[in-house]
Amino acid sequence: MNLHLNKSGIRALGVAESFRPGEPSSTLAGVVMRSDLVVDGFAIGKTSVGGDDASAAIAALYRKLRRNDVNVLMVSGAVLSLYNIIDVELLARKVGLPVLCLTYKETSGIEESIRRHFPSGSESKLLAYRKLGRRRRLRLKSGGVVFVRSSGLTSAESRSVVDLFTLQGSVPEPVRVARLLARAVNVRSSRRGSRVPSGRRPPSGTSSGGMSSGTASRRRAP
Repeated sequence: MNLHLNKSGIRALGVAESFRPGEPSSTLAGVVMRSDLVVDGFAIGKTSVGGDDASAAIAALYRKLRRNDVNVLMVSGAVLSLYNIIDVELLARKVGLPVLCLTYKETSGIEESIRRHFPSGSESKLLAYRKLGRRRRLRLKSGGVVFVRSSGLTSAESRSVVDLFTLQGSVPEPVRVARLLARAVNVRSSRRGSRVPSGRRPPSGTSSGGMSSGTASRRRAP
């Protein structure tokens, strides 16, 4: 892979989720951000809680953007919304991009938790989880530590990409902003029951999600 990491035009799509207990679906938020930390687009999608559609749902989210200038996909976690497990290699093929699934804590694995949640049908979940393989522990320039599963990137490339988008701690800015957006969508949906727009950047002079295209292209990430 050759991302030309010294250029400000490198774009990452950060994806994160938020869901409320008892709800059948989880909100996915995707935020496109340049390496100079300018937010450059967003999309909103859904994935099922406890289902098996995480990879397909993230790929659909990416397609909503209708962008051909995104260079890398970063996902917060490889196991979403109550054991909806991403197939990292399949997702990379679906979107045609290098993929990083990021977590931030040491764990001893979740096989026992999967068995408890799916007592009569855990085998397919266990196979999907085992397919993820071991995580790689990376120490970032910020001093933070991140655990990575990836497709299309070496360990050194993964570290370089995460470093490029991380201001402090362990969470890259595209993922951090995607988390905030996903939570905000859930709050808005629960209070108003309204539909939040999602998709690619609007044409000049129109708005997307309450933000004009000119504002979206110039405003730095919070």
